[in-house]
Amino acid sequence: MTLRATVFDMDGLLLDSEILWHRAEVEIFGSLGVPLGEADQRSTKGMYVSEVVDFWHALYPWSGPTREEVVERLLNRVGELVETEGRLMPGALRALDLTGARGPLALASATPMSLIVRCLKHFELLDRFAAVHSAEFEPYGKPHPGIFLTAAASLAVTPDACLALEDSALGVAAAKAASMTVIAVPAAEDRAQPAFAVADLVLDSLEELAPEWLNDRFA
Repeated sequence: MTLRATVFDMDGLLLDSEILWHRAEVEIFGSLGVPLGEADQRSTKGMYVSEVVDFWHALYPWSGPTREEVVERLLNRVGELVETEGRLMPGALRALDLTGARGPLALASATPMSLIVRCLKHFELLDRFAAVHSAEFEPYGKPHPGIFLTAAASLAVTPDACLALEDSALGVAAAKAASMTVIAVPAAEDRAQPAFAVADLVLDSLEELAPEWLNDRFA
């Protein structure tokens, strides 16, 4: 199948925001008595924020703020950190340029829509995408393929004609389940995870994305 469009994840792929998410989680969950350590982010990476809150609440139930209030605290804190300390990942703009020259772009993220828009506006990326989608509007988050199927439909392209770029194992699994061609760009500490073996291409950085590889697959 010849590719005609591209779907990007956001956190950890375009934005160096995974560490900011973890900082916000350590701060906020820590204040609620959850002993969140440096390594604990791996178990919830790629999950929707409400699923992360439910995950830790089930292990360390807290009294006081509701889970919905904790979600809002996390989103506000991450937004603040992105705007004050956030950076684009190496090669992000180049990857958007290369793929955008070959077809329309969509964004499919587990992040709630309000924070997606806040982040994209901060980095002046919102206009790059023909469509922006959040898992908050899907019945199931990644690794369910729903958000990728929605993204493809919004571009009027069949899923098997889409390239997906992801940094998380859950995202790779979701995009492959949607029958997309997948480029995985995992963090160094995640690269050994078995899920990345199903990706069509694994890169250490978006800086490695080759125009020739794209030319061979796009119309």
